[in-house]
Amino acid sequence: MRSVADLAQTAAAANRAPGNLGAALWPLPPLLIMAAVFFYPLSLIAHQALHGDIGPLTFHYFKTVFGMAMFHAALLHTIEIAVAASAGCIVLGFVLALIIAFVPFPGARTLSRLIDTMIALPTFLVALAFTFIYGSAGVFNVSLMELLGLQSPPVDFLYSPWGVILAEITVYTPFVMRPLLAAFSLIDPAQIEVASSLGARPLRIIRQIILPAALPALLAGGSLCLLLTVNEFGIVLFIGAKGVITLPLMVYDKAIQEFDYTTGCTIAVVNIVLSLLLYSLYRFVLAYFGGKRAGLG
Repeated sequence: MRSVADLAQTAAAANRAPGNLGAALWPLPPLLIMAAVFFYPLSLIAHQALHGDIGPLTFHYFKTVFGMAMFHAALLHTIEIAVAASAGCIVLGFVLALIIAFVPFPGARTLSRLIDTMIALPTFLVALAFTFIYGSAGVFNVSLMELLGLQSPPVDFLYSPWGVILAEITVYTPFVMRPLLAAFSLIDPAQIEVASSLGARPLRIIRQIILPAALPALLAGGSLCLLLTVNEFGIVLFIGAKGVITLPLMVYDKAIQEFDYTTGCTIAVVNIVLSLLLYSLYRFVLAYFGGKRAGLG
């Protein structure tokens, strides 16, 4: 029997053969495209943050940004909104997936597809729709003012962090629901039937049978929502919540509105590092809970 070293040498020789040269070059076009449209712009952002306009390598701009009270507030708002929205997506997505998967009712599949369409919509459309419904001059407030004879809008949560959180939950809940529905489809219905016949109540069945089987998908979907909400820009911008500045919005303010490109790029680098850390968490959750065996890792 040939050793592993012999097999490795044979494979290396095959790769060096002239006939395999074309196969070896196949990865180059996508790598060049990625370098042109992704890595090169990122390198420009990092260079601006580390050098400024014409200066030498320095971390002065990072020290300046880290000392800004506005940056501290933006970082805190970003994390708070992302965590709250992700938690809401997990809870709402789990409940909706449970109902669709285990509570038979007419139109369940249609409802599932309707919720899935939220993935395809731009996030700012949801924020715009919320403004038409819950805004100061929205349908809900105008109706209540006419019905109750009020002079000012009674509902004003939209222009606060709660309005941003609610809009993000609306947009990103399908990212939790979809993997949950896939996980629920793998649960043997006989397990639930046996547990029910033995007198187990629905909450106990959920806690002891459904939740353990769905936990990897639940955590993976929640981690993905956390990554997406940290980088959310359109919802925060369109809702215009008072006093709510997040890192993406601060990058926009500094670079586009104030023309302070160095500060904007420095904040962008911090946001990128935070996103990469969260992405690493997402990959870790997938791998740790069996994502590799499911073909997800």
